[in-house]
Amino acid sequence: MRDDGTVTLGAAVLSFAVVAMALTVTPGLDTALVLRAALTRSRREAAAAAGGIVAGLFVWGAAAAVGVSALLTVSELAYDVLRYAGAAYLAWFGGRLLVRALRPGPGDQPEGAADGSAWRAARTGLATNLLNPKVGVFYVALLPQFLPAGSDPLLVGLLLAGVHALLSVVWFALLIGLASALSRWLRRPATVRAIDGATGATLVGFGVRLAFAGR
Repeated sequence: MRDDGTVTLGAAVLSFAVVAMALTVTPGLDTALVLRAALTRSRREAAAAAGGIVAGLFVWGAAAAVGVSALLTVSELAYDVLRYAGAAYLAWFGGRLLVRALRPGPGDQPEGAADGSAWRAARTGLATNLLNPKVGVFYVALLPQFLPAGSDPLLVGLLLAGVHALLSVVWFALLIGLASALSRWLRRPATVRAIDGATGATLVGFGVRLAFAGR
């Protein structure tokens, strides 16, 4: 902090990093998606899902910095549209996993072996992040608190999103490494169905909660 009481860029980044780390390690939808991919598919697919999630952070960071996502805080309609779209997506994706768990395909082969599965995982991670209005509200409420006076909002917003992204990458790397070490014992068909079922139920639960939760 400067002598005049304003916050320096370094202090803002460090303070934001503390808050972002707490958000990153809190169990949630992102963790569930990455863990499922690492446990039942492949390290490559899990990394792709994490990459999609991290890309979404930059989108929200830029939007919050320039004021676009402020619409979510002032427009009930904009918030509700995104909220219901996100809830529908989570319910659809979670329902697919539940169906797969109850009616597994022939051989129950992991999807990690299929062509293009990493790309699908990345799109899933990105879509899940962008369709969660609470992430946008978090960014638009938090970022302005860490923008030093006189700084470029877009550049600093992207910088702070980069800090959050770096912390997320480290956290996801730890999760993927641990899950990959255990995956050889957890990729039996019955175990894969159980993980898909648990993840599907979690996603549906998130979707229902999102649909009926207020701001």
